[in-house]
Amino acid sequence: MSTRRDNADGPEDIDAAFAEIVADLERDENFARWPDDEPAVEGEKPEAPPVAAGTTAVAPVESGPRDWAAPVNEEDEHYVPPEPPPLPTPRPTTMAGIVVVVIGVLFALVPGLAGLSSTITLPLGLVLISGGIGWLLLRLRQPPRNSDDDGAQV
Repeated sequence: MSTRRDNADGPEDIDAAFAEIVADLERDENFARWPDDEPAVEGEKPEAPPVAAGTTAVAPVESGPRDWAAPVNEEDEHYVPPEPPPLPTPRPTTMAGIVVVVIGVLFALVPGLAGLSSTITLPLGLVLISGGIGWLLLRLRQPPRNSDDDGAQV
């Protein structure tokens, strides 16, 4: 018959091929095992615990990697974050940019507010919104760069 190496479609008997792979892995000494596992001797089956007459056998519960619980630290339970710093007061130029954006939104949404026709207030409102946003973006504070520091900025 054909084997896995000879046939591009795979082995004829998948169970036999799987058993061969498992046997190769069990023969490997570097194969990772659970610390509680004893090395298996070929041909031996693990013994089941004795069951009293009239009762049913229940599989023993073993602890596994998902049964691990982190140790409780008392300091972590009572952590209170510090108060955040107060918000900085906005500069007059920042307030001017915000006012320009608000006036632009009002002109765009309520054209009769200025007493002009909607053909004039809508483009004027859009220009005011764009100008106010541009003004605010240009006024963003840039932290001074240290010329001697070549590390990442956080």
